[in-house]
Amino acid sequence: MSKRIIYLLVGLTALLLACGKNPPPQTERKGEPCVVERVLDGDTFVCKLQNGQEEKVRLIGVDTPESSANQKAHRDAERSGRSLEEIISMGKEAKAFTQSILKKGTTVYLETDVQKRDKYGRLLAYVWLEDGRMLNKVLVEEGYAQVYTVPPNVKYQDILLAAQRKAVQQKKGMWR
Repeated sequence: MSKRIIYLLVGLTALLLACGKNPPPQTERKGEPCVVERVLDGDTFVCKLQNGQEEKVRLIGVDTPESSANQKAHRDAERSGRSLEEIISMGKEAKAFTQSILKKGTTVYLETDVQKRDKYGRLLAYVWLEDGRMLNKVLVEEGYAQVYTVPPNVKYQDILLAAQRKAVQQKKGMWR
């Protein structure tokens, strides 16, 4: 066998082996790092930026049920046809789920959209986890939140709507 054929076979074997491998995990992080301090509810938490400043962060594009009997909880109950107790129970489940992911000391990455703050002064963000998942999408996929987009912050609207359709089809969380 000539050297050319051997080199060709070795090269083809290496190429075939490389094709079967998974791509390396994404190491580049989106957004500004922030260390979680505490979770306020299913879609809002407090974290500390690298400069030491604390920020109250509201997740963009999603809305979790309320975990206390406030005006919004009453409106949600009326709109959904569910009892106030069901809404509050779902809100507490959403908060617990968010707390299970955003433990104190966890580093997340904040990506803003066109509008940076809401009328309450909260930083509006898509929240990226260390493993590369977007928390906003995870909450919707698992049925703890529904899509709630407010223009101009619609960057990931299609992704969130697709996640909600899947959650509805699979009867997850609030879609049971």
